[in-house]
Amino acid sequence: MALQIKEKNDFQYVEEGTGEVLLLLHGLFGALSNWEDVVAEFSPRYRVIIPLLPIYEMPLLKAGVPGLVSFVEEFMAEIGLSEPCAVLGNSLGGHIALVYTLQNPTRVSRLVLTGSSGLFEDGMGGSFPKRGNYGFVQERVAYTFYNPAMATKELVDEVFSVTNSNAKCLRIISIARSAQRHNLAKELGKIRVPTLLVWGLNDTITPPVVAHEFHRLLPHSELRFLDHCGHAPMMERPREFNALLSQFLAQTPELVAS
Repeated sequence: MALQIKEKNDFQYVEEGTGEVLLLLHGLFGALSNWEDVVAEFSPRYRVIIPLLPIYEMPLLKAGVPGLVSFVEEFMAEIGLSEPCAVLGNSLGGHIALVYTLQNPTRVSRLVLTGSSGLFEDGMGGSFPKRGNYGFVQERVAYTFYNPAMATKELVDEVFSVTNSNAKCLRIISIARSAQRHNLAKELGKIRVPTLLVWGLNDTITPPVVAHEFHRLLPHSELRFLDHCGHAPMMERPREFNALLSQFLAQTPELVAS
């Protein structure tokens, strides 16, 4: 489905459906389109909201995990959302979701993490994309997925364009370093909401061992692996991801943060 972008003041976002809110947070090189299959599946029953995170435009001094969490808090206030909602995050979006939950425990009812940073991540395969080297960028984007065909020309072109902008590169580096500094191992035990971990068994950026560590540290978590799947299960295995998410939401309908 084609996602319609709304604007309110300085915020751009997708909002589809009515009902309980599902707040979706994309990753460092992610986009609203990463969640298309989730929106299509759940918007008939839920109010699905995806803010466009200002990764490439935010002030350099704020370009980090705390700045992005503040952005999400400001966004939620701007659109008038104060009731507890389910928060889903992929990669850096998972990291933001975790910190948001720690800072706003009464506003999160359930948490879903997939390929989340916050403990360890091998960003872009351990190397920052080289400017002007399309082949290198193509290889690194393919590294995100189990099936290299997922690295479409459109997706590679988008990342290539980002890596050829000095201003955007500076913000990416700042945010990536911030994510590495903000290790959450000592904080995760404070999160009391039901948490679903959906991980690609072939994730090379946040490998399965990271998923097991999240499962160990998050008190009310369940872990599910998807085979033949890399760092973005909601894109690479959308049917299976949506089935796990649907089951999780159905099993925890009334639980809210205390």
